[in-house]
Amino acid sequence: MEIKYLKINGFGKMENREINLDSNLNLIYGKNESGKTTLLRFITSMFYGLSKNKNGKEIADFDRYTPWNQGEFSGKIGYTLDNGKVFEVFRDFNKKNTQIYNEKKEDISKAFNIDKARGNEFFYEQTKVDETLLYTTSIVEQQKVVLDDSEQNILTQKIANLLSTGDDRVSYKKSIDKLNKKLIEEVGTERTVGRPINVINEQISDISKELELLDGYMDTASEIEKKKEELSAGVKNKEILLEIIKEIKRVKEEISLEEEKIKVQTNIKEEYNEKINSLNNKLKINDNVEKSSDNKSDKFSLIIIPILIILNILVNFIEVNKWLNYGIILGTVIYLTFVFTVFMKNKNKVKKININNQAERLEIKKELNILEENKLSIEKEINKLQGVLDGKLKEADILIKNKYKNDIPQDEINELFNDSVEELRNRLNIETNTYTDMKVEINTIEAESKEIMSKLELKPKYVEELERLHEQKTEALKLEKAINIAASALEEAYNKMKDTITPKFTKELSTIVEHISDGKYKNVRFTDEEGLRVEKENGEYIDAGLLSLGTIDQLYLSLRLSALSEISEEKMPIILDESFVYYDEERLENILRYMVETYQKHQIIILTCSEREQKALKSLGIPYNFIEI
Repeated sequence: MEIKYLKINGFGKMENREINLDSNLNLIYGKNESGKTTLLRFITSMFYGLSKNKNGKEIADFDRYTPWNQGEFSGKIGYTLDNGKVFEVFRDFNKKNTQIYNEKKEDISKAFNIDKARGNEFFYEQTKVDETLLYTTSIVEQQKVVLDDSEQNILTQKIANLLSTGDDRVSYKKSIDKLNKKLIEEVGTERTVGRPINVINEQISDISKELELLDGYMDTASEIEKKKEELSAGVKNKEILLEIIKEIKRVKEEISLEEEKIKVQTNIKEEYNEKINSLNNKLKINDNVEKSSDNKSDKFSLIIIPILIILNILVNFIEVNKWLNYGIILGTVIYLTFVFTVFMKNKNKVKKININNQAERLEIKKELNILEENKLSIEKEINKLQGVLDGKLKEADILIKNKYKNDIPQDEINELFNDSVEELRNRLNIETNTYTDMKVEINTIEAESKEIMSKLELKPKYVEELERLHEQKTEALKLEKAINIAASALEEAYNKMKDTITPKFTKELSTIVEHISDGKYKNVRFTDEEGLRVEKENGEYIDAGLLSLGTIDQLYLSLRLSALSEISEEKMPIILDESFVYYDEERLENILRYMVETYQKHQIIILTCSEREQKALKSLGIPYNFIEI
């Protein structure tokens, strides 16, 4: 892999800078605080982004490298992979989206996985190197060790860490010791005293004994509680029943008032009926009187006419004395005249009676019409009141049944609706007395169980405490298991590293050390017992801690370089930031020569504030791309 160019629009103190890099050796020179470390951080940030989290630092990287002038916070980087594919990456650090372009300038950003926390993972997918791995291998920053010889063991330990764990920040021995210490301090063992697991087990034992004593009271308390629950359930049901009875009684009382209104109206209707019947009877009497008068006139006609006919026959057909016939006829005429006079008087009298009767009949019919209308009005009012009454009853029935459908059988509610107000009052008194008796019984039971319950009051606390202790024990055992798993995994990884990677590293490290020290130091070996040891020209192995700081720094750099071939199939750039501070001129020339000869396929970028590297390269005749910032 080769970085072609950098375009910095704004990053930290740097702005509007463009830097072109060669494929081989690049020497970037700048005085202290000129921005070399900022430039290095720009390169890695273009690949991996900037975190807004502090992650243990005093200030987050995002805030640290926000442009000082508050201008554009962005940049671009161009690079080529070993397979010849060319890419350009533009990143605006204020935005989440990163734009990746191929050699055709096509946006291929969506071709890579996008992680919510880390963003677009294009560079990891291309190289299989994450940011942490890049900083522990390909990038070598200035060593932060004091020049005092007593501090040499810091760098020596880093080399030992690299050889044993593959990370200069991780020591196998210290890690195992920390895990064992953590196990003792935060968990404990069967042989320890006063540690968390020991304290928890003792407390569990003590509380378990107390709970055993309380178990003797549990049966009695259980029976009391069961009886109390039954009574409480009965009281609750009784309360519901009393509510229903009161509600139905209230509705029935309201209905009684409506019924009284209907009764009053019905009585008025009956009075109207009586008056109507009386008037109808009068009409019948009048009808009978008129018919009787007409019948008398008819009877008189029926009597006179036959008599006249008979007399006529007698006169014409009976030959009696002529004067006798005239006498009969005269007598008959006189009689008939008298009868007719009487008849006419009666007829006039009947006519007068009939006229009076007809006037009376009109008055009666008029009164009957009024009474019928009033009766009809009363009937409508009665029907209306009856409708209201039926509606209230039906509405109350529906509401009560719906409200208490899950509390009391519907049949029992129906029975209550069928009861009268007086029956409901009696039922209410009976149920109220029963309810009171049940409440008294509950109070009696509570008083009887008070002593037992007082002894059992501590049980919930004991149980809760026991549960808490068991949870603590579970967590402690989980922690113990996790520590043991970590220790086992660390040991397995360490043994694998020691058997496979470490020998390879030590062999490569020996070759590098021999080259850069002109054969002064040859073999390098690492064991758990002796640590890191170096073979001198005379064949003697000495502890690496006895070497000079410059020599140890050489070993550290050599080991970092030897790991390059292991981290990725890509030939990753070698970036050195003030990495030759402790090198004398001879060591500096040796390491530069070795790097240029050995890592010809790797792009090398050296960041320095010294002119020593430039002089050494000129002295060795090694070509380089010089950049001053």
